[in-house]
Amino acid sequence: MKTASGLVDVHAHFTTRDYIESAKAAGRVEPDGMPEDFWPQWTADEHLDLMDEAGIARAMLSLSSPGLHFGDDGAARSLAREVNEFCAGVVREHPDRFGQFASLPLPDVDGSLAELAYCFDELGADGVALLSNHDGVRLADRRFAPVLAELDRRAAVVLLHPTTCRGHEELSSGRPQPMIEFLFETARTVVDFILTGAAERFPRIRLIVPHLGGVLPLLAERVELFRTIGGAPADRATVADVLSRFYYELAGTPSKTQMTALSSIAKPDRLLYGSDYAWTPREHAIHLLHALDTTLAGEHGDWRALTTANAGALFPARVTAHHG
Repeated sequence: MKTASGLVDVHAHFTTRDYIESAKAAGRVEPDGMPEDFWPQWTADEHLDLMDEAGIARAMLSLSSPGLHFGDDGAARSLAREVNEFCAGVVREHPDRFGQFASLPLPDVDGSLAELAYCFDELGADGVALLSNHDGVRLADRRFAPVLAELDRRAAVVLLHPTTCRGHEELSSGRPQPMIEFLFETARTVVDFILTGAAERFPRIRLIVPHLGGVLPLLAERVELFRTIGGAPADRATVADVLSRFYYELAGTPSKTQMTALSSIAKPDRLLYGSDYAWTPREHAIHLLHALDTTLAGEHGDWRALTTANAGALFPARVTAHHG
């Protein structure tokens, strides 16, 4: 096995057959505007094969967009329990290779609180994956405050993932949302998380922002300017200050331009590796990993060791156990 580099992949997705069928039955035949055959047919064996080739020691599995709530709270609770128990079973079978980000049936707050407790206390989940919006409700909305408060109490690791938003037809100009719109959707949610004060009210949540921060690095100073014009207190942490507290994973297109932009808001100790497999097909995941090797050559020392050490700070039991 080629695991010597010890990479920890914090942005890795699984699917199940029942989950895909449930999503299609709810009208999500073309996931976020992608063709129907883009739905990945995930298996642990194929994922492990990719990991061995890429030198990935551990992958933290999560469910991606479009999530699992398709309009019915009861059905979403059942589907959440099903996919979370499936994922936990995969982790039990391969405890040295996989970890788990739990899925919650938001916007059902009561169901999400129950599932959150079950996943952390019974399944031993390593964190949760939350979408940028859940049926149009953004992460910082006051309706989600009980969930954020519980995540804050647990100092939980939260992987944020973009999803289709309302009005996406006009915003994406008919193109698949992951092409352009997802990067702006992430920015809307993170900026809202900061400007509403949620980031300050729930400071113990350890938030992972996907896709190299998307367009956030380019917006930070502009958002701060308008926040100041609006009369924000002078002694309040700046937008850039708050952004610097989050973690950023490197899935996406790791060009030098993107990495330079990201470095304006994220120090090296906040960088994590992400493949976005299985929604990013295997050959592209391998290509993007090599692109990181090229882009980061000579920077941060050994970026693989750096991101693995950073992941170890977030998941000490998982990562330390594997490398110990």
